[in-house]
Amino acid sequence: MSLVLLDRPAEHVALLRMNRPEALNALNMATRLELVERFHSVSEDDDVRCVVITGNEKAFVAGADLKEMSDKHTAEMTLNKTREMWRVVANCPKPVIAAVNGFALGGGCELAMHADIIIAGEGAKFGQPEVRVGIMAGGGGTQRLPRAIGKFQAMKMLLTGEPVSAQEAYQMGLASEVVADDKVLERALEMANTIAALPPLAIRQTKEVVLAGADCSLDTGLTLERKAFDILFDTEDQKEGMRAFIEKRKPVFKGK
Repeated sequence: MSLVLLDRPAEHVALLRMNRPEALNALNMATRLELVERFHSVSEDDDVRCVVITGNEKAFVAGADLKEMSDKHTAEMTLNKTREMWRVVANCPKPVIAAVNGFALGGGCELAMHADIIIAGEGAKFGQPEVRVGIMAGGGGTQRLPRAIGKFQAMKMLLTGEPVSAQEAYQMGLASEVVADDKVLERALEMANTIAALPPLAIRQTKEVVLAGADCSLDTGLTLERKAFDILFDTEDQKEGMRAFIEKRKPVFKGK
């Protein structure tokens, strides 16, 4: 049985569904490796313009599989392929939307933070509880969380291990939208369809510049933006988009 299901619910949209319900989608090594394969696949598929990742009604991902890692030692943790998973997800050039129901804890919260947009159900819970079992966030939580919500809110979550509600996450800036639990995937796919209908080169450049500019000076970021902006004027989609606007018709974008 596949641990990460891949579906194509709409044109140019890929849906990844975590499929370990008996363990609340906890990340064991087999799941991590399959997730890497799935992200490699959608990243390299030119027909995919947007990716949605979700779990089930009880859990997005409840964290790492503690039964698998409880007896590990430093060398084993250093040499395993856990870091590869985070790199592959982070490097996905397509927009990624996390559709979060239930628990997004530990590695689940970190996985959601690797997305570009987070749609959360009203009953969702976000947290980094690693300190409660003697470790710390190790999938980017200590770095991505402060960048998303600021030092003081992040420290509260990281140092107490206490989860926050979907509404609290939204108010902090950890969620893009909060919707009814039964509307999460529907809303995520609606947004994915909107993005997938837009010019993919412009979308790709926007994501690349936002992420690259986040860790550099404002002047450097503005230079990256200007270069990317100018490059798009050599694309067929730019000509099509502007002509369609002038001619008052719907544009057809081909990613060229």
